Order: sequence, then structure tokens, then C-alpha cells
Amino acid sequence: MVRTAETYPLPREMGKAETLAYWMGADHEVFVAEEDGEVVGTYFLKANQKGGGAHVANCGYVTAAGAQGRGLARMMCNHSMERAKARAFRAMQFNFVVATNENAVRLWQGCGFEIVGRLPGAFLHPRLGYVDALVMYRAL
Repeated sequence: MVRTAETYPLPREMGKAETLAYWMGADHEVFVAEEDGEVVGTYFLKANQKGGGAHVANCGYVTAAGAQGRGLARMMCNHSMERAKARAFRAMQFNFVVATNENAVRLWQGCGFEIVGRLPGAFLHPRLGYVDALVMYRAL
């Protein structure tokens, strides 16, 4: 995900230690999906903002390349929404969904998220150049 630089606004040159430190930040609750003892997906859950915005959750998801297309991301999204409700979050917001990541946009919309904002040219895609990023939101 970091090396392809097509779906997350993270520097391609981030090393493993730096990437893990980002993903497993002190304010992140991290989950993994396993299949036959192998990690095939992960997500983190955190408050989107502090203070007056702390009632809105934020998540980041990654599915292993070999596990894509089998419903794993939908399962992780559903799990994250249930976990967010259990933690008393009232909504969930994705701040920066790369618009060209059509599978993710379609998946999030299928999970009840709406596009509530568009950031024109906000993401520099390694093959497509500057593309839009979306803000997606769902009440819980």
C-alpha cells in the first residue's frame, strides 16, 4: 500500500518501522484479519478529531493483495462500525478517499457512507497525476 502510493497519502519511501509506527499510533485501536494464520487485512480505529469532534470516528483499512475481492474489506468496515458504536462514536468519517480508488468508493457507499466533500486535485497519483480526494461520512 505504501510502495504503490495509489490509495494513501503516505510517502513511498517510508520504511517498515515508520509505517508500523504510523499504523499503530498511540491513539489507534488496531485490528487484524487472519486466514490460516496469515494476516490478510488490518484496520485502525481512532477519533477523527479531538475535543468537540471526538465523537466522530476515523479508520484506515488495508487488505493484502492476494485477499482482495473476497469481501474482507466489507467485513472489516462492518466490524469497525460495530466497534465504533461500542465506543460511543456517533458517526464515522473518511477524510481522504482517493477518488480513483473506485473499489473503495463503491464499497464505502455500499456500507452507507456518503460523499460529503471533494478536494480537487488533492492527491498526486503516481500514474494519473493530480486526482481528487473525497470526504465520506456516515452516521452510526
